[in-house]
Amino acid sequence: MARLNYHHLYYFWRVARSPSLTEAAETLHISQSALSAQIKQLEQSLDVALFIRQGRKLVLTDVGRRVLAYAQDIFNTGEELEKFIQKDSATQVQHITIGVQSNLSRNFIESFIAPLLKSENVDFSLSSRGMTDLLNGLVNHELDLALTNRAILSEGHDTTWRNQLVARQAVAIVGPYGKKPETPFPQGYEDKKWVVPGKNTDIRSSFESFCATHQYQPDIKAEVDDMAMLRLLARDSGYLSVLPPVVVKDEIQSKVLQDYESIPQAFENFYAITMPRKFTSQPVLDLIKIAIHQYSVDHSL
Repeated sequence: MARLNYHHLYYFWRVARSPSLTEAAETLHISQSALSAQIKQLEQSLDVALFIRQGRKLVLTDVGRRVLAYAQDIFNTGEELEKFIQKDSATQVQHITIGVQSNLSRNFIESFIAPLLKSENVDFSLSSRGMTDLLNGLVNHELDLALTNRAILSEGHDTTWRNQLVARQAVAIVGPYGKKPETPFPQGYEDKKWVVPGKNTDIRSSFESFCATHQYQPDIKAEVDDMAMLRLLARDSGYLSVLPPVVVKDEIQSKVLQDYESIPQAFENFYAITMPRKFTSQPVLDLIKIAIHQYSVDHSL
């Protein structure tokens, strides 16, 4: 076998990750015919077929998928090296990029990044995204770290994720200050209305199990997936809600809201998601360690 041409391998990698040969060629600023020729030369040098054509689409062969996995490692490491050089050489101040799940508690995020605000040697970018965009940002080296409220499983992904549990918040019933029923749940809650998290959340499942255990049917006025919106409704509607008290800590401190009671064995977990890297910046490692210590969490998934 001839010595591997990494230029050809790079073109193969870009084509394999693009929706079409046309789009890959446009992105690489070369003609389709020239790009096809480069891929053909790689196939000839490896003596394997990397693609088969199905209609107008190029589909990876079994060997092509294996070659792509190697190419992913090679060029992801190259991109990681470039990012490391860019961050380390330009200035003594290190810059880190943090992505946050769009519906995550803003109070938790503020608490997590607080050490960065006090550091003179680190500045940072904070980006709110959906889960898919967060993972793509990590893969493409746009993000150093992502904060979510659920762990990311590697099954079904080409990427291995590192899930570090950095905080765990108890979930409670929260309502208007001074109106907490004097009797244990569910007594005194018969005429209450609720604003609660969406059905596909761990908090909602825990709440429903809690209600079922007490044979209580909640009168649900609204279901809200966004934690920031749930906070506002809990504050302004006069209804009861179910959420971690950290979400409404300011309202509890100012006696607008009150923590009525915790729901047994109900928690919202917060994870720092990273990718395995040759080098992880020290500020990212320090940030995770501080959060674990602050919230007394000492294990990872």
